[in-house]
Amino acid sequence: MDILYGLHPVEEALRSGSRKFDHLCVARERHDQRLQKIIDTARENGVRLRFEPREELTRLARTAAHQGVVAVVRTREFLDLEDLLVTPEENAESRLLLALDGIEDPQNLGALLRTADASGVDGVLLTERRAAPLSPVAVKASAGAAEHVRIARVVNLVRALEQLKQQNIWCVGLDERGTTSYDQYDFTSNTVIVLGSEGSGLHDLVRRTCDHLLSIPMAGAVSSLNVSAAGAVVLFEAARQRRVQNQTKPAEAAPRKKQKGLGS
Repeated sequence: MDILYGLHPVEEALRSGSRKFDHLCVARERHDQRLQKIIDTARENGVRLRFEPREELTRLARTAAHQGVVAVVRTREFLDLEDLLVTPEENAESRLLLALDGIEDPQNLGALLRTADASGVDGVLLTERRAAPLSPVAVKASAGAAEHVRIARVVNLVRALEQLKQQNIWCVGLDERGTTSYDQYDFTSNTVIVLGSEGSGLHDLVRRTCDHLLSIPMAGAVSSLNVSAAGAVVLFEAARQRRVQNQTKPAEAAPRKKQKGLGS
């Protein structure tokens, strides 16, 4: 069993149907409309409710930041890589995926999953080792968005990226040594954006597997952004380009310049 806590994570888990609930614990001391909405939704979905002292919720969540609600749920089942290649929208022209190369901070993981959901990412690849798990901290940091994002766990990220490339998906890494600015790249084709760990960035093999390496120009004294901030910058640029493309009539669309991959 897993633990979810916080108003947004629990509400989104109930709304998305991504988790099977064992029961929901609610603090006896809290009475307000936001919590009542969760209680009503739980009852509609046949979820067992327990009204407990706040101290019991703190013990379950192992933190006092539970906002008066803790859910005991079945462990989430992750998708296979092949599942991400099936786009939910039948008429979608291209896929946008996000691959995380060893993100170790659960706050960063949660923030990236929230951004992935907001920017319309079709799926996220996480590594099984040397990476933050999808813990209650990460889920809360995502404000519940993690419950809506399609996530696949892979053992070997390099092998997974090679499989995506075989499916004509461009592999684009974000690296401060990249020679192309992120806003000069065409994200409107099938793309997987690869982000590296907080300290060392992309692993060497992952970097060499990427077709393109992009960077974010920095005007100040600091040489780089936090990975979750950098991911938000690039993902929303990709979302902007795709939105513009969808709003442009085919007859008016400018011909897209063919991009040449590294090593091709």
